[in-house]
Amino acid sequence: MINDIKLFNELVELLLQEEKKHPVATPIDTDKLYQALDLKLNDEPALDSDFKKILSQLIVSTPKTASTSFFNQLFGGRVSKSILGDLLAVMLNNSMYTYKVAGPQVGIEKTILNKICEIIGYGTESDGTFAPGGSMSNYMAMIMARDRFNPTIRSKGIHSKMTLYTSEDSHYSISKNASLIGIGREQVRLIKTNDFGEMLADDLELQIKNDIALGCEPFFVNATAGTTVLGAFDDITSISKVCKTYNLWLHVDGAYCGAVIFSKSYKHLLKDLELTDSFSVNAHKMLGTPLTCSIIVTQNKKHLYQSFSNDAEYLYQTNDDEFNLGKTSLQCGRRNDALKLWTLWKSVGNNGLESIVDKQFYLADVARNYIKSHPDYNLYSFDNSISVCFNYKNISAKTLCTLLYEHSKLMVGYGTFKEEEFIRLVTINTLVEEHDILNFFKTIEHFVDSNNMIETISNSPSDC
Repeated sequence: MINDIKLFNELVELLLQEEKKHPVATPIDTDKLYQALDLKLNDEPALDSDFKKILSQLIVSTPKTASTSFFNQLFGGRVSKSILGDLLAVMLNNSMYTYKVAGPQVGIEKTILNKICEIIGYGTESDGTFAPGGSMSNYMAMIMARDRFNPTIRSKGIHSKMTLYTSEDSHYSISKNASLIGIGREQVRLIKTNDFGEMLADDLELQIKNDIALGCEPFFVNATAGTTVLGAFDDITSISKVCKTYNLWLHVDGAYCGAVIFSKSYKHLLKDLELTDSFSVNAHKMLGTPLTCSIIVTQNKKHLYQSFSNDAEYLYQTNDDEFNLGKTSLQCGRRNDALKLWTLWKSVGNNGLESIVDKQFYLADVARNYIKSHPDYNLYSFDNSISVCFNYKNISAKTLCTLLYEHSKLMVGYGTFKEEEFIRLVTINTLVEEHDILNFFKTIEHFVDSNNMIETISNSPSDC
């Protein structure tokens, strides 16, 4: 064990050096992967020297999600106090389904869940759980809504045409989950959005009325706090009125930007969140914890028990079900994802979490201001979003992002909204500072303006 910890420390040092020297790893083509790296598994054990060599090669070749050139996904960076908690969770190796095997770690999870419920205005009957990702948080919300609408479904299955509603710019998991819970993808209604990507409550109500007239049974509405492309926040106030009128479950998918609940300056983007039935947030996004750290809470814990509890005497051998977390979880065996958020939260306090969130909006403002002041850029996004969408010199966003990646310059993605394609810069990386944002644009400009790159881009098809 001691030797492995020593090796781990050496590999971490290598990773930190690589992030500085080569912030964007040189990509390996998939057709060359198994020739470039020795990933095969043999009958005989690897020699220690060979084992260290391949681990080092893996580190060099793996995308550096904590480098200040990583803007590609809705996560990034590294927060040391949170990493401390994750490493401790690995060493302790508790499963979080019962108090008997997790002990005080259960108290840590419950403390986090109770605090989040308090912050968003849920009552004393509220509760929640940690799920394996934002998609599964949405899945759990849909299951609870389905079972509240018709409790017999849990035992007899679905025998009616149930419909659910989400914006046309929401996360793909809603349609995917509709298939998994037996509703069917064709029963998902995509609600129109305005020019900011926000769901239109009038169109929501119109589609609900149409479905009722056709004999369908509406049961669930998904609102989004931070759409994946523009970072838009749906208007909970207007949507909740529609849901109350038709007695529909209202869930808010805050996987991307739900952490605005920790900011006095930006929590207004989730005004009236207390009117919802459930809410999810990913701490591994705006708060920067290691993957994964996904949370779902609901107004009434009875729905968690009704949808996910199952008796198992061989497992639940203590009397207090409040502390047997497997009773309210999608999973049985489950790693301790709460500890890394608790060590972060405990170390920086509420004010520290607020600073983490506010910084991302500040950096987004820096990026938007740069774009607005330079005529070669076109801006497509808006204030109060940490997604900054733009194009440079009318170059295909897909082409430019691909070439930046292939030449190991930047990792940044692209998106589309209402048939416009653009580069999507997300300021969620916890290690990025203002000078890194400015360097991001300078890197693009230098890359494009260098003689050989201008020719490369101009000769590249827009769909390459």
